Amino acid sequence: MVTPGREWTGGRRSSMTSGWRRAVESVTFGLIRPGGSRAERRRQELISRACTHVVGGHHRVAVLSLKGGVGKTTTTAALGSTLASLRGDRVLAVDANPDRGTLSDKLQLETPATIRDLLNEKDTISRYADIRAFTSQAPSRLEVLASDQDPAVSEALSEYDYREVSRIVEHFYSITLTDCGTGLLHSAMRGVLGLADQIIVVSTPSVDGARSASATLDWLDAHEYGALVRGAVVVLSMVRRNHRSNVDLQRLEEHFASRCRAVVRVPWDPHLEEGAEIHLERLQPATSDAYLELAAVVGEAFAWPR
Repeated sequence: MVTPGREWTGGRRSSMTSGWRRAVESVTFGLIRPGGSRAERRRQELISRACTHVVGGHHRVAVLSLKGGVGKTTTTAALGSTLASLRGDRVLAVDANPDRGTLSDKLQLETPATIRDLLNEKDTISRYADIRAFTSQAPSRLEVLASDQDPAVSEALSEYDYREVSRIVEHFYSITLTDCGTGLLHSAMRGVLGLADQIIVVSTPSVDGARSASATLDWLDAHEYGALVRGAVVVLSMVRRNHRSNVDLQRLEEHFASRCRAVVRVPWDPHLEEGAEIHLERLQPATSDAYLELAAVVGEAFAWPR
C-alpha cells in the first residue's frame, strides 16, 4: 500500500512536493509543508482509487480482444505491474491463451512451471508458499502464472480447468488479471466470462481495431454478458503523440464511452514497442500516467460486490 504523502512515479516512490514547495519544506526542515500542486493532488487521488479495498476478498479482471497485436498482453502486464507496485496485497496475472501465450515474455521467469503443472499438482497446494512454486514474480511484485509455450504439445485449457485455477488462486491473491486469447468461443472463455467481475477490451486507434473491439462488445451483449459490457473499460492502446489518420479519436472515445464505463488512452512507448520484459521505471511519464489512470478506473470496481 502506498504510504500517505508519497506518490507513484513509474515503480518508484518520491516526495509528494516538488519545485518551490520542496524548497520551502527543505529550508524549514519540514515545519512548513505547502500543499501539493494540482497535478500532484490528481496523482495522489488516482493512487488512492487504485488501492481501493477489494470487497469480497478477490476480484477477477478479464482482458479481451478479438484482434491480435493490439497490446492486450502488454496491457495485462503493465496494468498488473502498476497495481502490484502500489498495493499491499497480492496481484496475479494468468495466461489463459489457448495458443502460444506471451504473457511470460513480459517478465524474467523464475520457474518453467505452467498453468497445466499447477492443475496436475493442485492437491499439493495448501498455502501461499506452495503456489509460488508455479509463478514468477516481476520487480513490481506482480506474479504471473504462465501457459505452455509450445501449443503443439500443450493441452487446451477448458472451462473446468479455468474454474479450478480460479478456485485455487482466490485463496492467495486479491486480484487476478486474465490475459485471454482472441477467440470468444474457446471452452476456457466460458469460465473466464462466467467468473469475471469486470472486463477490459483493448483496441488500437484504427478502423479495424475499433471494429474488432465493437464486435467483441456486440458478442458479449448478445450472449447475456450485458452487465460486463456496461461495466467495461476500453483501452485505446499505442496512441501516437502526433496522431494523423482518418480515425477521429474523440469520436472513437465517445462511441465506446456510450457503451462502457470508461475509456483510457495509452500512448505509444518505445519501451513497450520492444515487446520484451516490462519495467515500469523505463516507461515514459505519459505512459506511466496512463497506466496509473487505468489502474484507478479498474480499482474503483474493487469496491463493488459482484
